[in-house]
Amino acid sequence: MNTNKTPIALFTYNRPNHTGRALASLTRCHRFDECRSYIYCDGPKSEQDRAEVEVSRTVVREWAEKQGAVVIERQENLGVARSIVTGVTDLCREYGRVIVVEDDLVVSPAFLDYMLQALDRYQDAPQVYQLSGYMFPVDSHATTEAFFLPCITTWGWATWARAWHVFDWHATGAQVRLAEVDTRRRFNLDGHYPYATMLEDRLAGRNDSWGILWWWSVFQRNGLALYPRQSLVINRGFDGSGRHCGSHQEKDVVMPEWSNRTFQFPQQIAPDDEAYRQVLDYLAGHGVQVEQAMSRIGRRLTRWFRH
Repeated sequence: MNTNKTPIALFTYNRPNHTGRALASLTRCHRFDECRSYIYCDGPKSEQDRAEVEVSRTVVREWAEKQGAVVIERQENLGVARSIVTGVTDLCREYGRVIVVEDDLVVSPAFLDYMLQALDRYQDAPQVYQLSGYMFPVDSHATTEAFFLPCITTWGWATWARAWHVFDWHATGAQVRLAEVDTRRRFNLDGHYPYATMLEDRLAGRNDSWGILWWWSVFQRNGLALYPRQSLVINRGFDGSGRHCGSHQEKDVVMPEWSNRTFQFPQQIAPDDEAYRQVLDYLAGHGVQVEQAMSRIGRRLTRWFRH
């Protein structure tokens, strides 16, 4: 197993401007030299996408040549789920761990330092399945700079091979267990977010989400994810440019730029109940809107997949 450096997996498609911003933000990260970048460029789904895919790949090639990154250019279109799951699986197999970023994210200069410290600290903690670089926009009163929550995110994260091996493409048992009222409520974060509907849509072929499959895999094992008190990631993809994203005005977030310091991690591996309550309150204001949007997006995706 290669353990000299920690791999960063960046996944791109057809958004060159977003890709350029994501790459530039990684370059500015402290301890970037301790990582090796792997950039996965998915193949075009249609001739209409080919031109922008090629422009995005040009951005990637120029950056990779300067930074010594490895570029994987797919000839066929794998789709977001297969692309990410395949790349993460391959790098976990080779390195034992991986940091994952998508092309619509901008990360703080402190992002990699936080990830590398946490990857080392919780490497052998079986309850911890993921490290999140993103934090929901709530005013957490946590006394440490990071804390645990009983849920995952997909916006800038990391994991280990010992955790990722539970990923289940088939969401085994989900259709039966989600019929149980208590299980469905807990999977929906105490009823605050429509994750069960997302998973049912995934199993019915109405979306291409890998994240909902990962959440089901972690949920079944009562797994935890580590979150920073202040978000180290901004998602810039909700500008109408992404195939699976909507469009809305995102509020600017000032990300910390810590460097050369030891993060204050929690002493105990257990959920922070107060932080979790704040997250649930935040999601309560978004869940209904999301479920309505998902219904519209699901109908469009179903038609799209059939072409």
